[in-house]
Amino acid sequence: MRSVDAHLAEILATVRPLAPLELELERALGTTLAEDVSSSVPLPPFDNSAMDGYAVRAEDVPGTLPVIDDVAAGSDELRAVGPGHAVRIMTGAPMPAGADSVVPVEWTDGGTVSVRINRDVPVGNAIRRAGEDVQAGEVVLKAGTVIGPAQLGIIAGVGRRRVWVRPQPRVVVISTGAELVEPGAPLNRGQIWDSNSFTLTAAVREAGAEGFRAGSVGDDPAVLLDQLDTHLVRADAIITSGGVSMGAYEPVKEALSPLGTVRFEKVAMQPGMPQGFGVLGDDRVPIFALPGNPVSSFVSFMLFVRPALDKMRGLPTDTAPVTAYVTAALRSPSGRRSYLRGVLSSDGTVAPVHGQGSHQLAALASANALIVVPEDVTEVPGGSEVEVIRI
Repeated sequence: MRSVDAHLAEILATVRPLAPLELELERALGTTLAEDVSSSVPLPPFDNSAMDGYAVRAEDVPGTLPVIDDVAAGSDELRAVGPGHAVRIMTGAPMPAGADSVVPVEWTDGGTVSVRINRDVPVGNAIRRAGEDVQAGEVVLKAGTVIGPAQLGIIAGVGRRRVWVRPQPRVVVISTGAELVEPGAPLNRGQIWDSNSFTLTAAVREAGAEGFRAGSVGDDPAVLLDQLDTHLVRADAIITSGGVSMGAYEPVKEALSPLGTVRFEKVAMQPGMPQGFGVLGDDRVPIFALPGNPVSSFVSFMLFVRPALDKMRGLPTDTAPVTAYVTAALRSPSGRRSYLRGVLSSDGTVAPVHGQGSHQLAALASANALIVVPEDVTEVPGGSEVEVIRI
């Protein structure tokens, strides 16, 4: 059997980061910057008030001062404050010449003709200085940054309308098996509801890619090939589940093995031993042929597909495990790396869930971590330190 590390290494050597493209800001959320973003001007671009209040000279307060003007946010008129005077000012409004402090309205009687100020204020009080956030020419985001709401905001804040990014990979998910029916449909004898396509599509989206659920196909390899041919035009990657084991009626294996670009093999892991990986079409679209048991397919996604999607997005692929202390003894088969489902707690312990079978989706749904047991370890005493992958 092939090792987990060797299988992942082949995948990461095959997939490539997606080519950059220029997008409008409204479409850039979730993408990865492919350029450094800098500001051509200081931010803020001018001294402005941080609060609603009165622009004054600090040496003139406390006391009662005549209010000689108002200045609102967005005003482009030049204003000035002379000795012994005040200007009413709103949050974000440019500071009048001569003023060196802002007195918050809460510290005053709120007057509009004259204002009584009851306390001292330091020079610079409640003033946002030009360039306080960003200096002109400063890089605000580096290439390789994932664009979230705050990152989108600063790109807009430096005046950019478009930005070069690596897009979110488009991933098509297909389940295989004649026994599968859509959730909500009645079950006949021998049938089960398709859960894998929903689980894997959600996992794709959670990983920062665009997931497209193509539903399920039966056990006819020709039908599967037609489906793959249909979806290749819009896919950056394809995930199938089921049809990769050693028995009869394995449509993924039967359909793809003759192509010579997809390899099927046993990987020394539990769950998830049967795996397939390769490329399809002239564009060499990666295809991940995962096992059909629901826990096996999900664990395989976490170990192999998610790092590949990270690389396609232009992100680091090394997901470092954390360590925790297991609350109960564990057993694992010799020669296979086990990924047992567990609940990781804030106190640094991890408890195995009840139900470790590769078909036990309910147990997986109660877990938040995979407990890693190395290939050469068959027993782990309770209280031992173990590696844990958060899920």
